[in-house]
Amino acid sequence: MNLSEIQIRDPFVLPVAAERHYYLFGTTDKNAWNGPGTGFDCYRSRDLAEWEGPIAAFRPPSDFWATTQFWAPEVHEFRGHFYMLATFKAPGVHRGTQVLKADRAEGPFAPWSDGPVTPRHWECLDGTLHVDETGAPWMVFCHEWLQVGDGEIVAIRLSDDLRRAADEPELLFRASSAPWARPHQNDYEGHWSPAFPKPPGDFFVTDGPFLHRAEDSSLFMLWSSNGAQGYAMGLARSASGAVHGPWLQEPEPLWAHDGGHGMIFRSFDEKLFVTLHQPNQTPRERAIFRELRFESGTFRI
Repeated sequence: MNLSEIQIRDPFVLPVAAERHYYLFGTTDKNAWNGPGTGFDCYRSRDLAEWEGPIAAFRPPSDFWATTQFWAPEVHEFRGHFYMLATFKAPGVHRGTQVLKADRAEGPFAPWSDGPVTPRHWECLDGTLHVDETGAPWMVFCHEWLQVGDGEIVAIRLSDDLRRAADEPELLFRASSAPWARPHQNDYEGHWSPAFPKPPGDFFVTDGPFLHRAEDSSLFMLWSSNGAQGYAMGLARSASGAVHGPWLQEPEPLWAHDGGHGMIFRSFDEKLFVTLHQPNQTPRERAIFRELRFESGTFRI
């Protein structure tokens, strides 16, 4: 099959050099918003054009804590194993990102951390793995606008086995710091309650952080929010070259119209690509790939 045949949100591509295969992961439940969480599928390709699958990468065990909104799986190879970071939700339980583990890229993945690694009293999503220049693992994730109003990008140091948080969360930036970000218009009327009060002020979304170190050693972050033309993906650069920042926002989004939640990967022939989903409407969303170039100190599609 080709990409036009695969319904997927939040695409993530893992090249496995030992196999000369690319693995495509993402949110693959047909009703990712309100339906039961069935798991994650992945797809495999040698050329980024023709794909085989679906392959069942994760199916929840019978005693799994989450029941819905299985979102945004990323798979990283780390110290000889494959780790999936994915977001889950259950009624009455805060959304969070959990770590799963497998011995093969396509899984099957099994729970590795004891529930979410993100703070249990926060509404969180879209955790990504970042390994700093000392080899220390971090999770960068979103503290969701549904709880804080102005969505946040947060980092937390992980234990070396990726099973737990090793330090307190550190705020990197808020969505409204980007000149291109616009307030979210849907206030989810009916969602708010005394136990989950509506945040004050304008709502700004944070989605899908992904960190990438450029060829000049600069550290960049892709992340998504609402722009002037709908869902969009922006770019920020760490002034220090480290996860702590401070993070400087590009004035214009990298992708401006009806697409986002992307990541960067390098093909086996050394080309750099960005992938994201477009459009942002279920069930029409598809993964798209575009070549990426690093020019004049920043990335351009």
